[in-house]
Amino acid sequence: MATTFEVNFDGLVGPTHNYAGLAAGNEASRRNQRTISHPREAALQGLAKMKALSDLGLKQAVLPPLERPAMHVLRRLGFDAPDEANVLRQAQRDAPEVLSACLSASNMWVANAATICPSADAADGRVHFTPANLIGNFHRSIEAPDTAHVLRRIFADESRFAHHEPLPAVGGFGDEGAANHTRFCAAHSGRGLHFFVYGQTGLREGQARPSRHPARQTKEACEAIARLHRIPAAQVVFAQQTPEAIDAGVFHNDVIATGNERLHFYHEQAFVDCERTIATLGEQFREMAGGELVSAVVTRDELSLDEAVACYLFNSQLITLPTGAMALIAPSEGEELPASRRVIERMIADPANPLAEVRYLDLRQSMRNGGGPACLRLRVVLAEAEITAVPPGVFINERSYALLTAWVSRHYRESLDPDEIASPGLLLEVRTALDELTQILGLGSIYHFQQT
Repeated sequence: MATTFEVNFDGLVGPTHNYAGLAAGNEASRRNQRTISHPREAALQGLAKMKALSDLGLKQAVLPPLERPAMHVLRRLGFDAPDEANVLRQAQRDAPEVLSACLSASNMWVANAATICPSADAADGRVHFTPANLIGNFHRSIEAPDTAHVLRRIFADESRFAHHEPLPAVGGFGDEGAANHTRFCAAHSGRGLHFFVYGQTGLREGQARPSRHPARQTKEACEAIARLHRIPAAQVVFAQQTPEAIDAGVFHNDVIATGNERLHFYHEQAFVDCERTIATLGEQFREMAGGELVSAVVTRDELSLDEAVACYLFNSQLITLPTGAMALIAPSEGEELPASRRVIERMIADPANPLAEVRYLDLRQSMRNGGGPACLRLRVVLAEAEITAVPPGVFINERSYALLTAWVSRHYRESLDPDEIASPGLLLEVRTALDELTQILGLGSIYHFQQT
């Protein structure tokens, strides 16, 4: 069997990183609305995370930020001044909320970029990609076409990679990407069990729904992606998030549960009919992989929903080290909260749990907008031959890390005030930076301004 790796593609934080508080249901985003951001620090923190995982021996790559301000979206919405400086002024005067959305750097959280199915699980033997439509929030919904373009550029070999269009942009098919999808397996090279989690049904009645915050992922979207990716029915499980978790600020499943290979780490209030869901996962995993799925549950007495949202324990990354042991890549907030720290220590001490160690990372700039370690990465399981079909410039190593950190230090602002984000000067700075970035990554012209 060919050697296979789980490659983490992390989103590179964009130069317009700011705190606009645009995401309904994201408590951290709303809490820090209109505070001063630090784009340079945010990007360097993200790159340090990538380098740390690369140093651990993992395959680590980067996804470039999308173009912001999204001038093509502003023009599509009728801001038609002949020069771009006046487009920005017009939008700031007449529709500041639209301008704010078109400046958002939220595409850094690439766990929402797409849902991926490895070639080992797809009937046609190709890696499948479906970009998320992200219709739950306007500022994220405009990402889908450009995300699809970037993914097609990076994974261009049609004999190895299959690209699907985003699902229809209507409420019944709301799709938030891999943040609501987990693949369990005995090893990445073998068959996987695909666990899709949704907040509500979009086209059917009868299921409980949250009352305070929107449920962004629909069951219909999950079912459609499983069909598109040609995953056998025996390798798919669907489950519903609890409305109380969503109302507490759990806007994606990866804020309340995570998994890696044969380990499932979750909160007891994560799923509707949790016992049956866990039993179904265990049964199907046993039939598929011939082994046991380790279910590591955290009770509400150990960690409340509010604490889970505050520290983002479940938005940590579970990874398999080259030694075969597992590690948890957790935000530093998880170390600072005693209840979270105790949960991690209990898991590591449990001989039945494959988790062997924890590494805490400082990602405070991302965390202040509601994005932890898992939000920043898109998992793509690739065989060696598939890796060779990916542009080498996107992989993190000593050379690329040095180039990217120097690039950030040259082009990113140390701080960004909310009142500065509409300045024409920032637009020029961003374009200069992104033009150079495409050369570093070897991706060619992927941005709108490069093709005008």
